[in-house]
Amino acid sequence: MDQLLAGDGLSPNDIRRFLTRITAIAVSSAQDEGGVDDAAAAVDTITALEELKAAAAGAQAVLTTHVADTIRRQRRDAGRPAARWNTGIATQIGLVRKDSPHRGSTHLGLARALTTEMPHTLGQLRRGDLSEWRATILVRETTCLTAEDRRLVDTRLCADPATLAGQGDSTVAAMAARLAAELDAAAVARRKARAAQQRRVTVRPAPEFMGHLGALLPMDRAVCVWATLRRDADTIVATGDADGRTRDQIMADLLVERTIGLAPTMGPPVAVQVVLSDETLLGGGEIPAEVHGYGPIPAPAARAWIHDAVDTDTEVTLRKLYARPTDGQLTAVESVARCFPTGLARLIDIRDRTCRTPWCDAPIRHHDHITPHEDGGPTTADNGLGLCAACNHAKQGDCWTTTRTENPDGTDVHTVEFRTPTGHTYRSTPPPQPLPMRHRRAG
Repeated sequence: MDQLLAGDGLSPNDIRRFLTRITAIAVSSAQDEGGVDDAAAAVDTITALEELKAAAAGAQAVLTTHVADTIRRQRRDAGRPAARWNTGIATQIGLVRKDSPHRGSTHLGLARALTTEMPHTLGQLRRGDLSEWRATILVRETTCLTAEDRRLVDTRLCADPATLAGQGDSTVAAMAARLAAELDAAAVARRKARAAQQRRVTVRPAPEFMGHLGALLPMDRAVCVWATLRRDADTIVATGDADGRTRDQIMADLLVERTIGLAPTMGPPVAVQVVLSDETLLGGGEIPAEVHGYGPIPAPAARAWIHDAVDTDTEVTLRKLYARPTDGQLTAVESVARCFPTGLARLIDIRDRTCRTPWCDAPIRHHDHITPHEDGGPTTADNGLGLCAACNHAKQGDCWTTTRTENPDGTDVHTVEFRTPTGHTYRSTPPPQPLPMRHRRAG
């Protein structure tokens, strides 16, 4: 491991200098207007860079396992309870890779499987013969197997690089799944049963003020829902009641109608929180509004939405949020309680929007004290931040600290510094808020 960390004399700065050379190569190639020979050389360079990416992912996997083992060993030697040895490690891996804690957990699991149970897959990855994604597929499809059976799949599929050469992602997944079923059919069946427990409904933004509503369901139910919507949409089209709508549009309208009990043209019967400046609402301003749980929407769309809601007798409530006119930052609200009361928690939700851990955009589930309450930290907006459940639990790990600090540019923005067990620091600031209307003084 020491030899690996030394990397035959390669330090992190050496790697960054090499990265600069790669950038220069890419820029010069893009500016070159040569002929066929230059195009062929560029194709060879693309192939070499792809192999380099895979080799880098293999090195990251080995180093990730080393980091995790080192932290676990330090906590064990310090006499910490075994239940706390792994706390926050996945979040730390996510931070160093500029990724979310969820992705950090995936990286850590991949690294552990490759380095301890799948040496041939790791070898192909480090030689550049196998992409990181396809290595992830192999780990994913064998996760239900014992270590011994997993090594058998690893040997059969990756001992010879020719076995997977030229195969697509779906084929690789099918080959691994087929071997897993042959080796331990009962384990595959148990995995299928557990997968049903992960069913959920999600929403994410789409362009043009649209949204993707997704449902992860058991296959039979997912197909049944889709087939039912399709059948009824076909009936509406066949009877001439489509009113110019396509089948896909009718299916979407039926989903809305059957979920909330109202026609798609009617307003939603649940509260939808929209944050916008007074100028956007009343003065024709163009600063985008923010829909909690969705993201920014254009100012005209927000005004039209509110206008239509009023016209359809939907209950509309206007709540004032006071902000500094210079930068739009929301003002603090203080409480003597340990738990953040509803109004203060709502203020933090509006200010932070998503989890404040860098690169994590998961929904806020916990309202946490930056300076812990037991250490005298007050229950205020200034000492509070929104976190997802995973990040809040990671923050409780040994040698993790959060500090309220000044913004580097001198502005009075709510800046929080996260410090990990390895001493690395990461800063987090909330997204910008709509600026309030500027009022001129009379006279």
